[in-house]
Amino acid sequence: MKLMKYNKLILLLMMVFLWLTLPLMGKNAVKRFFPTGIFIALLTRWENSVAKKRTWWWWYEKFHPKLSGSFPFVWGPFMIGSMWILKFTYGKFYRYLTLNLIVDTIFVFVLVDKWLTKWGIASLVRMKKLQLSLLLFIDSLLLYGFQYLVEKIKATMSKCMTPVE
Repeated sequence: MKLMKYNKLILLLMMVFLWLTLPLMGKNAVKRFFPTGIFIALLTRWENSVAKKRTWWWWYEKFHPKLSGSFPFVWGPFMIGSMWILKFTYGKFYRYLTLNLIVDTIFVFVLVDKWLTKWGIASLVRMKKLQLSLLLFIDSLLLYGFQYLVEKIKATMSKCMTPVE
């Protein structure tokens, strides 16, 4: 397919486009959900290193000689996409789970299975689609739990910082 020679450009544009949506989220929402976005990016980065060692999936496309093709996904859709999902659903746990299930299903069964594999960017090797779906579901629970902790810590700190009259 002719688009295969543009894989790096497509990956870069995907990541940059998502970062360009941050101003639309609003300054307060970015500040509120950025720590959790960093958390999920680091968690996903760690999962990619485990996946490489255990050959769960494989990134054929290198973003740069020293960066895997996973780099734009980790710092684009996983980080920024997670922040957007939290913005629209945080505090509504079942809505959050439903939206994550929809997004993760599209990622696993459409994006990975059709687009990434077909274009020679990445593919599942020793991990089945259902296992990847379960991993993403666990990630979504960790993401929500981390945001819950961040909110609790901020609330506790703001109580401690409030002057006593």
